[in-house]
Order: sequence, then structure tokens, then C-alpha cells
Amino acid sequence: MMALDANRPHLIDRLPRPRGRLTVDAPLGPQTWFQAGGPAEVLFRPADRDDLAAFLEALAPDIPVTVLGVGSNLLVRDGGVKGVVVRLLREFTRIAVDGTEMVAGAGALDLNVALTARDHALAGLEFLSGIPGTIGGAVAMNAGAYGGELAPVLISAEAVDRRGRVHRESAGALGMSYRHSSAPTDWIFTSARLAATPGDQLAIARRIAEIDAARLDAQPRSRTGGSTFVNPPDRKAWELIDQAGCRGLRIGQAQVSEKHCNFLINLGAASAADLEALGEEVRRRVLDHSGIQLEWEIRRIGVPASVPTGAQA
Repeated sequence: MMALDANRPHLIDRLPRPRGRLTVDAPLGPQTWFQAGGPAEVLFRPADRDDLAAFLEALAPDIPVTVLGVGSNLLVRDGGVKGVVVRLLREFTRIAVDGTEMVAGAGALDLNVALTARDHALAGLEFLSGIPGTIGGAVAMNAGAYGGELAPVLISAEAVDRRGRVHRESAGALGMSYRHSSAPTDWIFTSARLAATPGDQLAIARRIAEIDAARLDAQPRSRTGGSTFVNPPDRKAWELIDQAGCRGLRIGQAQVSEKHCNFLINLGAASAADLEALGEEVRRRVLDHSGIQLEWEIRRIGVPASVPTGAQA
């Protein structure tokens, strides 16, 4: 955290005083899987849902608000993020079992939800163990992996909007489709209720182990942002990237993974600008080769700060 200059106004001077924690100029890069990117002008960790709602209700409407999960599918640009960045921890990480249903806070790891379901012999949520994120992010983008996605198991979700109003909606009202929900973009999901079914605990554990083994075998274990591009209809993004000759392509310390072409990796000192430029170069080459325009799955936030170097084959 940077020291404040008493003679220079800072955004924090305009903010309501919540029960949770406010941090000025908080580094965000270390909080993301890429380990790259600039700071949050102000980082807010609310104490609970009511604290979040009260803060947003009192917040001036011209101040932007951005939500940060565990940073697994996120690229923070080098200039950082203006306004308030919200991170849901502590109370938002709770997981409860209600019969054959799970109630999870938005900050709960998808993996932990799957493991809790396993421990209670509840099936149908094993796929969550293969998604490196939080339940809030999973609801917002209808996350999926290994033959499952959130929409079929989501019963309802709770969210707070930019004006501090609390919404409780059924899954059907969220308009979920492939890697997308039609929920308003200013909603911050705070919890979700998920459906499961009674199952054999050993079979559930075996499926989770299979998913973990498949991830270890196919995906890089390095500084990455997960799956970079959405699979086009009836195609695999990694195959298109490979066919366009992008396997191993580099810009600075950013590289297309040799192990899985739909992953970008930070070799150690990549800037966010290098990583984003590499992704755009991949998109350009795939479009030239196949006529297909890849769409980013990684969420990119913040403002740029530098110009990347040239690509290296």
C-alpha cells in the first residue's frame, strides 16, 4: 500500500466508511493467477452482504465499481483499476448444506463447494472441482468444465446492485447460456443455492480425482489465466490456435502454452500489456488462417500503461 500525500486528494476521501476494510493503491497483480498488472485505486473487502449494500447505496454514482474474485480468469492491465475494487472474503466464503441443496457464498471456491458436496455424499457438483474460480464468478458467466456447467444445478442467486439494492432471483430469471448470463452488469453476486442429488461418496470422490488428473495432464501449472478464449460453435479454440501456428508463440515474457494452446502463461516477468498483446496476436492469426474470430474468455479490466514488444515465433 502506498503512503498518501496529504496535499493530494485521493478517491478514498470521497468514500463512505464501511465496517469492512478499505485499502488505498492496493496491488492487484499478486492477487491474480497471472501475477501481473497494476493496483486498485481503492480495494474494498466488505464485512458481509449488508455492509456491501450500505456502502454501494452511499457511494457516489460516478465512482466505478469492479469485482475481483480469486483472479483465476482475469487480466488486470498495468495501469491498474480506477474506482473501487470489491473483493468478497470471509463471510462470503461460507458453504452450508441444506438437505440435498448447497448454499455457497460468492467468495467460496468452486473446488471447496465440490469437496463439501463430496463429504456429504451429494452428487452432481463434481464438475465444479475443475473450475478455478469462485461461485460468484461461476454464476456471472455460467462457468462450466468437464461435462457440466452451472445453469442446470443453479436454483437461485442473491446479488447486490450498484445502488445497494438486494436481489434474489431464480436461475431461470438470469437468462443463462454458454459462458454467459443476462444478469445486469452492475450486479455483485453474494451467494447461490445449488441443487445436488444423493450419491455414492466413493464414486463422487473418484470423479473429482479423475477431473484433477485430467487437469494435471492437459493444463499448464504455471502463471496462467486459465482458458483464454471461448470455444466457437462446434470447434475447439485450442485446435484453431494450434492450426494457426501459435503454439509456443511469445511476446516478451508472455507465451502461448506448449502444453495447451488455449492457455497464455507468464514466464516470470510478463507485463499485462504483453499478455494482452499476445492474445490479440493469436486472435489475428487464427482469423487469418481459419476465418474464425476468437472471443476472449479471460476478463480484462483496468487501463493500459505500456506498449509491448514484438512477437517472437
